[in-house]
Amino acid sequence: MVRSRRFQSETLQYFWDRYIGENPERVAEYEQAAADVDIARAIYDMRRQAGLTQRQLAKKIGTTASVICRLEDADYEGHSLAMLRRIAEALGKRIEIRFLPATRLPPATRRKSRKIA
Repeated sequence: MVRSRRFQSETLQYFWDRYIGENPERVAEYEQAAADVDIARAIYDMRRQAGLTQRQLAKKIGTTASVICRLEDADYEGHSLAMLRRIAEALGKRIEIRFLPATRLPPATRRKSRKIA
């Protein structure tokens, strides 16, 4: 059985209960979206901490600013490990990949956890 998410905000909890709840497919979709947001935010935060514009980072890794913009978009789902490695190297970082226990979801809806260090 899927564990029910608990939020401090009553409003967020209401929306979770109403639209996601115990539905394994919706939980998997939520977790995938959350992972995409985490990756995009990590790229953005690291770039900003390095004091670089999207164009400057793109030049360092041999791509265009539009690619960096897309990678920093929370709705983007095409992050490749090769591109993430190039970004990490350009920013003096390394990537850490962890495999976590899967929740009790049907095999077709299981998602892998992704983390950028």
